[in-house]
Amino acid sequence: MALHPKYPEMAYIKQDLFRSDLSGIADVVNSTLSKLPLSKISRPGDTVAIGVGSRGINRLDAVVLQSVRFLQKLGLKPYIVPAMGSHGGATGDGQKNVLEKLGITESVAGVPIHAEMDATCVGSIPDKINVYMSKAALAADHIVIINRIKPHTKFQADIESGLCKMLTIGLGKEKGAFALHRSAVHHSFKIIEQAAELVLKKCNIFFGLALLEDACGQLAHIEAIPPSAIIEKEKALLKKAYAHMGRIPFDLIDILVIDHFGKDISGIGMDSNVTGRHRDITGDFQVYPHVKRIFVRDLSPGSDGNGMGIGLADITTKRLVEGIHLEKTTINALAAISPEKAAIPINFSTDQKALNACIKTIGPYSPHTSRIVRIKNTARLEVLQVSRAFEKEIASNQKLARMSPWEPTRFDTENNLLEFGAHP
Repeated sequence: MALHPKYPEMAYIKQDLFRSDLSGIADVVNSTLSKLPLSKISRPGDTVAIGVGSRGINRLDAVVLQSVRFLQKLGLKPYIVPAMGSHGGATGDGQKNVLEKLGITESVAGVPIHAEMDATCVGSIPDKINVYMSKAALAADHIVIINRIKPHTKFQADIESGLCKMLTIGLGKEKGAFALHRSAVHHSFKIIEQAAELVLKKCNIFFGLALLEDACGQLAHIEAIPPSAIIEKEKALLKKAYAHMGRIPFDLIDILVIDHFGKDISGIGMDSNVTGRHRDITGDFQVYPHVKRIFVRDLSPGSDGNGMGIGLADITTKRLVEGIHLEKTTINALAAISPEKAAIPINFSTDQKALNACIKTIGPYSPHTSRIVRIKNTARLEVLQVSRAFEKEIASNQKLARMSPWEPTRFDTENNLLEFGAHP
């Protein structure tokens, strides 16, 4: 094959995804919290630890701020506790820094952030699996948890990523994250539900605030849930999250190009529910959309240097590798029992060289038949750039529309792909 193969023509397409019309975040938070009998189960002056995670959830800062204000109006004394396991390099300052990048600071919220990493065992579930809880959270009279409910990247169960996971793994700090991930190797992640049952029984949980996003990554639903209903309600909301989720509308992809990758996008940098690929001691899988090669271009600035999940890519760039904070990535990978996902793939100085490496390793290649898809990241799938080989599939799908003409693949003067198109 020639050093510089001929590249396929590409076009931008838009897919019709579920989009929420939710507005007035403050009013929605106030409305749902007002439905809970919080004043009847608390006293003025009570302290409330609000667990907040590390994901880039849409409008999370506004939701947290309004929750703080609501509790203050009840005469309560809220403070924030990072609920993110080992993220932020497993240090208090690191976890505060993660929250700051999400727009959540002591000065903005007007309340303290207690980010100490100390955690204590609150009990054990069958097979002597210890469950831990942040000491800063346990010190409060009440504990609140705020999180998005969504499909997990490495397993499927009635409970996946959401309130229960944050109660048991996020608020468990590094100790809790490691204990449950290690135990899941033999017991599966169904232990999250068992651990959540224990935490709900042993700890004074005030309520959970469940968030759902639409397929375009916009906040779509906010619901306050009393502790007695958290587990069953989360199961119901997870089904909604699956229904709302955006996906790549094609199967059998030769090369998937992902512009941005990082912890603020997915726990493993790129959502395996979108890429169809996962590699883990708890189980490997390769499912729809069946991708031969994944090329990741850049580390998201919001990832704080955490490159957890880069081992799921085949090809990347030297600039991405140079942006990885190895210590943060290693700590996260070990706590998640996933060293394979921190492995650095083969990397190149330019996008062109990386794309050529993909082309050389997919088998027989033709620019006219190669199936290449490019996305901004796995959380933003409304607009994609695709090769001309998909032309007939686009024409036959009423939920897809071409937004630009078919044009040659273009690189800038440094042989990197042009920035993802400025299309709505």
